[in-house]
Amino acid sequence: MDAFYASVEQRDDPALRGKPVAVGGQPGARGVVAASSYEARAFGVRSAMPMAQAVRLCPELVIVRPDFARYRAASQQILDIFRSCTPLVEPLSLDEAYLDVTVNRWGEPLATPVAKRLKQRILEETRLTASAGVAPNKFLAKIASGWHKPDGLTVISPGRVEAFLQQLPVDALWGVGPVTAAKLRKIGIERLVEVRAADPELLRRAVGSLAEALRRLAAGDDPRPVVPDRPHKSSSSENTYNEDLLAPEAIRAEIERMARQTAAWLARKELLARTVTIKVRYADFTTVTRSHTAAPTRDPGDIVARALTLLERTEAGRRPIRLLGAGVHGLAGSDAAIGFPGVLKFED
Repeated sequence: MDAFYASVEQRDDPALRGKPVAVGGQPGARGVVAASSYEARAFGVRSAMPMAQAVRLCPELVIVRPDFARYRAASQQILDIFRSCTPLVEPLSLDEAYLDVTVNRWGEPLATPVAKRLKQRILEETRLTASAGVAPNKFLAKIASGWHKPDGLTVISPGRVEAFLQQLPVDALWGVGPVTAAKLRKIGIERLVEVRAADPELLRRAVGSLAEALRRLAAGDDPRPVVPDRPHKSSSSENTYNEDLLAPEAIRAEIERMARQTAAWLARKELLARTVTIKVRYADFTTVTRSHTAAPTRDPGDIVARALTLLERTEAGRRPIRLLGAGVHGLAGSDAAIGFPGVLKFED
């Protein structure tokens, strides 16, 4: 979807149309931009940017508080449209999904007419625009979907894959963020296709176990299937505070509250979790995580106790806290085996 949250807001409030809009928190309360309209993007306003910075870039910015109930409703409409075409729909988030339309309910032999029809139905039924990428695999479709936004359609037929890959910088590769891209450029790799010819040992030293996966992607090879209705892998709750937390009792109370929220989610989903995690971001933006793995559980007391034990292994109470979070990973159904050996993991 194109600037999804901001587009929903502009659709539902005519006064916002044509104006630079940012969905998120207030600049004075350490808010961040969750989404920005294309009018705001023209000023350099981007998602995950501190709202105070966004306002400096665009003084006329209209800030709207997020309304996730409306975004979820719009997302469900769009998913229903997708599933009218194919059951092979893999949602990635509220505003993005993969579809395998090799065989589809509309009897279309080619994917491009399917994409055009889906885009038209989304526009007619939701009054929102979507951009689509049509390609032989997920990796290429993902890049193609962002190639001509908004309201774009980019098609990479099998015969055009190599020509398309030749255009791409190395950071177009999946898993290559700014840090990994810098490592690759340090060994002389600027373009995606140059990964193929890189010395294997040099590449491995630069990016470790990621080397083989990057080499395959650089050849346009991505065999992963579209997986519908992916099961939950984790759940978490976190909060950024308007004022830094200093008091140990307040910090413990927040971790306990979030841990209980997570336990309640497990109960609703009838799931168990092996791993409890916490996240602590100090006032200087240094962020640490702590995790503990043991027998599967959804017992609130157990989850809270483990989260609080992990908190003791941070500097919370000795350093000001900007953000706290608690969550669970390693999810399984209620019949999961008991007796998993305990493992304690620390990550900075």
